[in-house]
Amino acid sequence: MDAQEQLNMPIRYNHIGYLPNGPKVFFLNPRCLDVEESQWPMLYYRIVGASGFADYKGCFEKGSFKNDGVCGYTGESLWSGTFSNVHETGSYRILIFLGRNSGNDRLLFESPAFEISDDWVLRQLKANIKSFYFQRSGVELTREFAGPWARPAAHFDDCIKFHASMNREGVWNAHGGWYDAGDYGKYIVNGGVSVGTLLLACELCDERLRQKKAKGSLAEDVINEGGTFNLPFSLKDEIRFELDFFLKMQDEDGGVFFKVTPERWDGFVTPTVSDSTRKRLILGKSTTSTLNFAGCMAAASRVYRGSDRAFSNRCLGASIRAYQWACRNPEADWPHNTEGSGGYGDSCYTDEFFWVRSMLYRELQGVKSFPKKSMDSLRSILLKDMDKNKIKLGLDWRDTQNFGWIALALQDFDVELRDRARKTLEGAAAEIIRLQQADPYGLSIRSFIWGSNGEISNHALTLMVVNTWRKTVEGQSLIKWSQEQLNFVYGRNPLNVSFVTGSAWSSPKRPHHRLSHSDKVVDPIPGLLVGGINADRQDLHRFPTYPNELPGYSYTDEQCSFASNETAINWNAPLTAVLALLVAYN
Repeated sequence: MDAQEQLNMPIRYNHIGYLPNGPKVFFLNPRCLDVEESQWPMLYYRIVGASGFADYKGCFEKGSFKNDGVCGYTGESLWSGTFSNVHETGSYRILIFLGRNSGNDRLLFESPAFEISDDWVLRQLKANIKSFYFQRSGVELTREFAGPWARPAAHFDDCIKFHASMNREGVWNAHGGWYDAGDYGKYIVNGGVSVGTLLLACELCDERLRQKKAKGSLAEDVINEGGTFNLPFSLKDEIRFELDFFLKMQDEDGGVFFKVTPERWDGFVTPTVSDSTRKRLILGKSTTSTLNFAGCMAAASRVYRGSDRAFSNRCLGASIRAYQWACRNPEADWPHNTEGSGGYGDSCYTDEFFWVRSMLYRELQGVKSFPKKSMDSLRSILLKDMDKNKIKLGLDWRDTQNFGWIALALQDFDVELRDRARKTLEGAAAEIIRLQQADPYGLSIRSFIWGSNGEISNHALTLMVVNTWRKTVEGQSLIKWSQEQLNFVYGRNPLNVSFVTGSAWSSPKRPHHRLSHSDKVVDPIPGLLVGGINADRQDLHRFPTYPNELPGYSYTDEQCSFASNETAINWNAPLTAVLALLVAYN
């Protein structure tokens, strides 16, 4: 099925599947059917299982959720079908009929198959975690684990020079770490929000598994165990690979370098070819990169404390040193260099300081070597931080204050700060759901920006975080509305695209991703979330073919479309976190 055929499909549904006990809503655009508008009320649907018999029959309702279904960003008028009371696992199809539910009714459309099961969420979680393995730099990916996407080690980065702007002689070892996106740069700032998000998922999953006493469960295996083709490394081990790179990026004075970059943008070539044609350099230091590092290391100290005390202590010490450097250098600017890699420029530091202070306030409780007077001083600053840093609906690399709010919400020793943080996050969750109910596709975003799928996933993650201490907000299920956001990502959208590579028949085949383009494998590396709909279309000078001018169709599955079809670890991270929490809480 080509892109135009996908657009012309009359229904929008999750192309992979639905959870047995989860919401099961799909949408119909009746204008895509060969029927008169006066006949629309005569349309109905059947949910048909592998047996061929109808497991459910239903009539469409005009509109979706709590709105009339009129979609301003696509020009559609959506109708809704629901089959939430179908719980039996298996393969299903949606059939659309015109008639009075009699033997003479006309079959108008039959969907591709999807599944009702818990398995698909676990499969997607493993694929997402493995996508970070495919992003590894400086190491060989063996056929045993990488299959057709195996490649030799390249970009060792263990003896690279400093960028000329740093006026610094010598070389540095910055081996390892993940490639950031579709390019071959390695960044602390965008890596920071990605690692911080994944560590948050580990912490919350560990706590949930302790509550359930779920030793040996599938969720615990994914978080703590690897060694199979589908999951070469557990989530914690994969994060550890990036953390080892982070630790190499900390200078002797505590500051942290900003990024490793080729001197000029690479073409769509393999890492090996890039290594032989592009000099790689280290660049930085900045307040934002140092604080991103400090926040992640404090979180890592908690997550790895039970399994590797020495590593945990090393992370905490590195976090403190980085925070101290940032206090001495509170406005060290980001390196304004985009000659061969992304900028990630950010001149506001209050949110990063809040993130780090919240993490350290939590992690240093009970540490005898840290004086109580210092803790009291830290708390007084935190109160000011909470006034300055208003909650957002989700995390992003530039605005990280939600990490601070979440850290305070997840501790119990300071009940006053905990309760204030929880109330604040609950308010954000309530706003997300109100926005979802008012949107024809159940989205809480109100514009499609670069990386909109990452923003959608981050909003879903906010709901799942609040779900760890309460199940509903204003009478609405947090897990339910989180799943509704994921339905958009996995196919229930105006493009009829499941935006994760390898996830469904409709997944992107030509992402803006150098590894996938250069490896001579027909299929792209699986488990990568592309940016998605982007109404700003910053890539028009590359002449991508967008379906039409309406903002909701600002996506095209073309390699040249870096504005809509690039991948990035900071978009994959929140989706991975939501999937992990769905597995842990099911």
